[in-house]
Amino acid sequence: MTEETTPAAAPPESTSGSATDEQEWWRDPSLPWKHKPEPADIACMAWMSAAGIYSLVMLPLRPAILALSPIVVGSLGYRTGLVMSGALAAVGNPWWPLVWVLGTLGAIKFDWVFWWAGRRWGRDIIEVWSGRSARARRINDRAEGIARRWGGLAIALTFLPIPLPAAVVYAVVGESGMSLRRFLTWAGLSSFLTTGGYILLGYFIGEPAVALMDTYGKYLWYYSIALLVVVMGGYFYNERRKKNAAPTK
Repeated sequence: MTEETTPAAAPPESTSGSATDEQEWWRDPSLPWKHKPEPADIACMAWMSAAGIYSLVMLPLRPAILALSPIVVGSLGYRTGLVMSGALAAVGNPWWPLVWVLGTLGAIKFDWVFWWAGRRWGRDIIEVWSGRSARARRINDRAEGIARRWGGLAIALTFLPIPLPAAVVYAVVGESGMSLRRFLTWAGLSSFLTTGGYILLGYFIGEPAVALMDTYGKYLWYYSIALLVVVMGGYFYNERRKKNAAPTK
């Protein structure tokens, strides 16, 4: 018993740097957990990473898809596609009910992930998102205050075109104890109403919006390619800087 519980009895190899590094990689301050991650922590982080990758991929692709088919973009839950789907409905396109349903689901497809992050890690995940940016911290603190005060109504606000970081709101209500069922009810109803509102807005704009889209769409493809080049160029530039800044042995 004494040999098993006394640190001095441990063999010297157990204190090697590689073993310590392997045991303590999870202590990185850029990670949201304060303990060795469990499978649920890894799964939640993987889902958040998937949401981030999806957003980055769609950033350059969305304008191109919008030029080819506003119906598809609207079905994914993006506001521009929803407005254009409503405008197409005004000139006879019959697909707006399907866009409304799919767009409602598309707009909330990853929301539960951030609720889960707040439930598991509490305010630590907001600290990670804020990083060292004073501006990001002010914005996130403001969103946190709104979420703690208004709860479900704060969720509804994230579906409006206002600068309110939705991920922070969802994490705060998750931390505060809102059940997943209640969260999804608020998010689903809010998405349904606002999605319908964007389609209705496009319907009232009508044919002028369609004509504008036909002209604008000619340039969206080139914009999409240019944006993709900028995004990928920035990524490789940052990676090269990190590699050059790394200390050499």
